[in-house]
Amino acid sequence: MRPLYEKLTLFLAQKSFPLLLVFLIAGVGVAMQYSAGGGCWAPRAESHALRFAFCLVLLLVVALTDQRFWYIWAYWFYVGMFALLALVELWGLAGMGAKRWIDLYVIQLQPSELMKVALVLALCRYYGGLTEQEARAPGSHLIPLGMIFLPTLLILKQPDLGSAMILAGAGLGTVFLAGFSVAKMAGAGFLALCCSPIIWSSLHAYQKKRLLVFLRPDQDPLGAGYHLLQSKIALGSAGFLGKGFLKGTQSHLNFLPEKHTDFIFTMLCEELGFCGGLLLLLLYSVLLLVGYEISRSARGYFGRLLGNGMLFLLFLHIAINIGMVMGVLPVVGVPLPLVSYGGSSMLATMILLGFLLNVAHHSTLRLGT
Repeated sequence: MRPLYEKLTLFLAQKSFPLLLVFLIAGVGVAMQYSAGGGCWAPRAESHALRFAFCLVLLLVVALTDQRFWYIWAYWFYVGMFALLALVELWGLAGMGAKRWIDLYVIQLQPSELMKVALVLALCRYYGGLTEQEARAPGSHLIPLGMIFLPTLLILKQPDLGSAMILAGAGLGTVFLAGFSVAKMAGAGFLALCCSPIIWSSLHAYQKKRLLVFLRPDQDPLGAGYHLLQSKIALGSAGFLGKGFLKGTQSHLNFLPEKHTDFIFTMLCEELGFCGGLLLLLLYSVLLLVGYEISRSARGYFGRLLGNGMLFLLFLHIAINIGMVMGVLPVVGVPLPLVSYGGSSMLATMILLGFLLNVAHHSTLRLGT
């Protein structure tokens, strides 16, 4: 027991700054959930804090586990998450017009959130086992593309366009980091553009409407465009310092939908203004920069790729959520890491950060070719 205590103490001492950033961002999340609940701890703020505390233990477990364990078991983690995704099709729980959750009796889990982390881990394991020459061979990318395509297809069937976009983006980003050239990526992009009519025809009616409303939000102000218009009103009326904590009109008068999940950044900006939004973005930016330095300092190829892959996945969540609520991107339903309410999102984010700290803790370990 004593060696474990000493190991944990040393880890916390060495990695205190990134953990401090995680605590600060999660603290913003608890405050915003408190505000979304009308100034009450129950049910969301209290639950958000408890979930963070539980997942913090999981983060430390992932970070302190020998990196060779994750290297060996990476494919099995992917297979397990893929199996859960398949089970959603058979026994998933429906909610808000989609079937995305599975009841594990202890918790109701959204496997698509954990699948993102499992995919990045499995891709890092795949490329970590290849030589530099093998990684550059065109045929070496066929298996990873299949690993990306299959779970993306299952998530699109739920339907969950936001998670499918992030999963595909994180997977392709990891493939690019592993040596997929810019020319090949451009060719893949052109191929995807050629397939866009097929992709469009496979979308659900409400998904098509969201994409069309993104181009013209005023064409359906009380329907598909309502979320975006209310978000823009809240952001535009906030000013430099905001309307004050617990005093947001659009959010507290229930004009702003999903204020505790997808549009929580809008609520934060309405109450705390440009300064509050900028402060949260600054915390995220510093966390990403620290994560990049951790990945860059890793000596092993597997560790560097794992750190950068997880970092890119985190960046995608932040960029898409904030771009969505500002009207820069279509509304697709993506949570803001550590701030939005949601157990599966919190679990996946903390595991992601656990892998990032695992790379920091095992920076001298040389895994991969």
